[in-house]
Amino acid sequence: MSLSRPSADTLTLSSALADQFAFSAASIALTGVFVAKSRSGDVRAAATGASSGGVTRVGAIEAALKANWSASALDNIKIPATGLMSDIHGTADYRANLIKVMAQRAVAQAG
Repeated sequence: MSLSRPSADTLTLSSALADQFAFSAASIALTGVFVAKSRSGDVRAAATGASSGGVTRVGAIEAALKANWSASALDNIKIPATGLMSDIHGTADYRANLIKVMAQRAVAQAG
């Protein structure tokens, strides 16, 4: 797993962090998550590598974090597996859980 923090000043954000779960055998990210909170309080969350549609926003995470910017705010949300990929690297349910867990880690790291 690798974490990166974009410059908050450059992006006009108060907090932002990207997190990815790397599939070590192929040196690729199985799934990646980005969470950001603007200075005005707007929250964005996106996942990549989880659906065949490319990068997708994750509304359930955005809503929970807008109400409470903390990793624990995501404890009770469930990311639906509908529309997520299943392949030899992970099922749709596995990717759905990864999105939630990685978002929690990113928020914890972003502060």
